[in-house]
Amino acid sequence: MPTISMFYGILIRMFFYDMDKHNVPHIYAEYQGQVAVYSIHDGTVLAGELLPKKHKLVVAWIEIHQDDLLVDGQLVVNGKKPFPIRGLGQ
Repeated sequence: MPTISMFYGILIRMFFYDMDKHNVPHIYAEYQGQVAVYSIHDGTVLAGELLPKKHKLVVAWIEIHQDDLLVDGQLVVNGKKPFPIRGLGQ
């Protein structure tokens, strides 16, 4: 599972060939052992949860980088390495 970004202690990851469980383009955000799965299209939480402040950061980051995330999503679904994406504040 490649890490595509990191900011404020949050790791953003995508799994290779991962469309079966959630059926929409998505990312995994992890912070101090908590994991949440977010839709790339609208930032909704598909599974899990993060602390409210970290959740807001992830949703803002998704909105800013939605086009890049959709490109990376296509790459990983096809088993290809995604491009890194800048974190917030970088």
